[in-house]
Amino acid sequence: MRVVALENAVVRLEPLRPDHAAGLAAALDGSRDSFGWTPVPTPQTAEAVVAEELARGDFWPFVQIDRASGEIVGHTSYLTPRRWPDGRLFAIEIGSTWLNAAAQGTAINSAAKLLLLAHAFETVGVERVDLKTDARNERSRAGIVAIGATFEGVLRGWQPSGAPGEEGRVRDTAMHSITAAEWPDVRARLEARLARKLAG
Repeated sequence: MRVVALENAVVRLEPLRPDHAAGLAAALDGSRDSFGWTPVPTPQTAEAVVAEELARGDFWPFVQIDRASGEIVGHTSYLTPRRWPDGRLFAIEIGSTWLNAAAQGTAINSAAKLLLLAHAFETVGVERVDLKTDARNERSRAGIVAIGATFEGVLRGWQPSGAPGEEGRVRDTAMHSITAAEWPDVRARLEARLARKLAG
């Protein structure tokens, strides 16, 4: 999949580069209380995580840049692609997403999801987008449903836990999705949500 910068009036998503490490470290330098069950690097590990992500295949990470300040405020990515027999993408996941505490609750997440979903459905032409989270992460689950994704169930013992202190343990994963047929309605709902965030 060809990855390009995506932007609107609220956020710019730039494909991750090595020189983004310092900006990510700065975005991570603060309270971690709001990250909950989300696996998030520390300022000290940001450079190593960037190098690791750039070395992975079938993983397309972005930094999230607040258009108002010009500063990096988070990270997101496309990952876990599934393909048609001829190699075209059939489905993709949006995940590995975090925002620093100051950017949480703002319009940035809705704006970024709008960009990523529109690119996946309208440019790449996928049939489905997956969004998943630790089943214990009620805040993340509510946010995924709020953008218009459908909850499909909990996959038990689905993947290694990324929660702090749970190295070597597995987690249950709450699976959500949006299909191509649903996308026009989801897009309208997400655009209305973004407008409310900007007006409020």
